[in-house]
Amino acid sequence: MFKQLKTGVNGILFSVLLVAQTLSAQAAENPTVNIETTMGGIVVELYSEQAPITVKNFLAYVNDGFYDGTIFHRVINNFMIQGGGYTKEFYEDQNKEKTTRAAIKNESDNGLSNVIGTVAMARTGDPDSATAQFFISVKDNSYLDFQPNRPGYAVFAKVIDGMDVVMTISKVATRKLGPTPDVPEEPVIITKMRAN
Repeated sequence: MFKQLKTGVNGILFSVLLVAQTLSAQAAENPTVNIETTMGGIVVELYSEQAPITVKNFLAYVNDGFYDGTIFHRVINNFMIQGGGYTKEFYEDQNKEKTTRAAIKNESDNGLSNVIGTVAMARTGDPDSATAQFFISVKDNSYLDFQPNRPGYAVFAKVIDGMDVVMTISKVATRKLGPTPDVPEEPVIITKMRAN
């Protein structure tokens, strides 16, 4: 009986270790990215399994240094902050968007919802038009999710640190600049973005 009990305890310990290793491996599968801004740091976790095309695209821009020096050019309090496509030159010329790679397939049907703190791809009316621009929701925006017969906005990441910074950015004073509304009065710059 003692021998059976000992085996049972070893089996339980082995099971616990196996579960811990599995959880650790799953956590390690999701890369993170540090976003340094002039208003503080933000860390996002990327959902590679649910949005593989979008995450690969985003990381390619991050690793190329594309986002360094870009701005949050569209900020709407109680909605979202959008960036990743323009530098400070936007303040002189709203058409001066950075050159991007080809647009990617919309992955909004991945089961992820546009809730507070999530990061999704910005796009035009064409569902498959996203390139580099992204937005961070500062409230639950589930109406932006995929619906049958209606593409949504593809969530691919979530803020895991620095949500206070995101909220601070969302409350900056904005103005209309040329034809563009909701532009921060003072540039909010992404100084550096690096994958971990």
